[in-house]
Amino acid sequence: MPERYVYADNAATTKVSQTALEAMLPYLTQNYANPSAIYKSAREAAGALLRARETCAKALGAKRAGEIYFTSCGTESDNWALRGGAQLGAALGKRHIITTAIEHPAVLRTCEYLEDQGFEVTYLPVSNDGFVTCEQVAAAIRQDTALVSVMFANNEIGTIQPIEEIGAVCHEKGVLFHTDAVQAVGNIKIDVQELGIDMLSLSGHKIHAPKGIGLLYCRGNIALPSLIFGGSQERGRRAGTENVAYISALAAVLEEAVRTIDERRERVLALRRRLTQGLLEIDKTCLNGSEENRLAGNANISFPGLEGESLLLALDMQGIAASSGSACSSGSLEASHVLKAIGRSDEMANSAVRFTLNEDNTEEEIDYILKTVPQVVDRLRSMSPYWQRIVNEESTK
Repeated sequence: MPERYVYADNAATTKVSQTALEAMLPYLTQNYANPSAIYKSAREAAGALLRARETCAKALGAKRAGEIYFTSCGTESDNWALRGGAQLGAALGKRHIITTAIEHPAVLRTCEYLEDQGFEVTYLPVSNDGFVTCEQVAAAIRQDTALVSVMFANNEIGTIQPIEEIGAVCHEKGVLFHTDAVQAVGNIKIDVQELGIDMLSLSGHKIHAPKGIGLLYCRGNIALPSLIFGGSQERGRRAGTENVAYISALAAVLEEAVRTIDERRERVLALRRRLTQGLLEIDKTCLNGSEENRLAGNANISFPGLEGESLLLALDMQGIAASSGSACSSGSLEASHVLKAIGRSDEMANSAVRFTLNEDNTEEEIDYILKTVPQVVDRLRSMSPYWQRIVNEESTK
């Protein structure tokens, strides 16, 4: 049996917090009425829905509650923003979209779908540290550009993009700007008005709400096409009975996350720096992405000479949960598109492991990771022909 259990995959999902539980339980066990009905308990549920929308709008710096649309997750929000933005552009004869090579599959696969529908998509390359520049965006914008979508903070390597500068360029050019902020919300201060964001996606389960709830912020002057047809929910643009319990949980954890960003960030950053420093002492390891301008809890490290999946399985046997990249891509045998985009070879990309920390992690857990990982790496490398080749090549230099 493992000595202990350490969860270091918080970019994949987080545990439901007490704050979330307390916010949603009344609407699961007591007032479970449909907010579209007219009796008292339904009106109370509708009131909870409105309060949650107002809370989320305030947390993101939106002008009004009506700019918040509740969805099932970040992926749905991304799909709605891109497909809706593309539809609006097409009505004006604009069928060009700009994104980056390191977006989440929710954006990349949607862009591929839109290409099949006759849109042209420009995939901007990134630097070896994982950044795109506002100058790149400006140079790529054309007369027929309908939408720019750039991830706020990358889910694999944690790099934070210059969103405010990109937003300014898009507004100057009269182009809609969307950002996938699933990893950024609750970890970085975000004001959609100050940053020039027209549409923003987030997912509740990344900030301690349950899986199955997210939202899309959409600036009020954008006539976003309907996603689901039926009833009048979400101002007629996303039909279906609202999940009041989960929506209440999302509002509660979002407000809490935004309020506590500074104190949590300092603590998590100290843990991540200690973890990174210790792991980089292992021979030939390297950090993927910028060391400084990244999410506080993200440490993506390549361990040449072994397969990342093998290391993950071995760590799991020792009670450590981490990831080889995006959980949405697990099962794929291809090297990470993000790591390839920043110039990593297939071998380096396939040897990468992502450790993602949050405020629930402890110094003792970092101690355990730093004790366990070098032992596991040494054992796996001792059985690896690829590592032996690296050693032999080094000895002949």
